[in-house]
Amino acid sequence: MSASERIRYRLVGAKCRYHANDNIARFIEPGEIEQLQAEVEAKMQGVLEALVIDTQSDHNTNETARRVAKMFIHEVFRGRYVPMPLVTEFPNVERLNELMIVGPVTVRSACSHHLCPIMGRVWIGILPNEHSNLIGLSKYARICDWIMSRPQIQEEAVTMLAAELQERVKPDGLAIVMEADHFCMHWRGVKDSESKMINSVMRGAFLKDANLRREFLSLIGQRH
Repeated sequence: MSASERIRYRLVGAKCRYHANDNIARFIEPGEIEQLQAEVEAKMQGVLEALVIDTQSDHNTNETARRVAKMFIHEVFRGRYVPMPLVTEFPNVERLNELMIVGPVTVRSACSHHLCPIMGRVWIGILPNEHSNLIGLSKYARICDWIMSRPQIQEEAVTMLAAELQERVKPDGLAIVMEADHFCMHWRGVKDSESKMINSVMRGAFLKDANLRREFLSLIGQRH
C-alpha cells in the first residue's frame, strides 16, 4: 500500500475522523511523511499534465510538482501532520486574575473549499484564575500556527483554537477575535478585494460579563 493508504487504513481502523482540518500526526509512522510528500508530488505532476502544461521544456514549471508537495506537507498544511508543539506551562504563583491580551498574532490558513489562502490576525483575551496554567507569549503564536496551518473555514478554526487554549490554560474567561482576508473571494468568484471576515468566540466570564467583553473589544479596537 502507498503511505496515504496505510495512514488512512489506521484512521479508519481506529474510527477516527480525518477531515481537512483534523490533526492526524499520531497515525503517521517514521519515514511516512517523506513517502507522503513523494506521493503528493507524483499526483501533482498528473494535475499539471491534465492542465496541459509542458513541465519538461518549461523551465518555470519543471520543479513545480515537487515544490507544491513540499509546501503542502511541510508548510501550509503542516498542522495536520505534526504533533502539538511543546508548550511550557507555569503555575499561577502570584494568583493573577486580571485581563491579559495577546495579539495581533499573524495567522495563515487555507480555505478547504478552494485551497486558497486565508491571511489574517488573531487577538486572544485571557482572564486567568489561581489554578490557571500560564504559558509564554510566543507559545500562543505557536499554537495559533499549528491550528491554522490546515485547510478549513475560519469559523471552525477559531472554535478549535478556543478549545485548545481553554483545555491548556483553564482560565475563567477566554475571548478570541479573528479578522482575515479570504483569497477565495479576492482571487476568484466575486473578486471583491475589500471584504474581510471577522468572527469571535467568547467563553466563561467573557460570555457572562458584558463589561469585561466591552473592555476586551475596546482594547483590541485601539490596537486595530
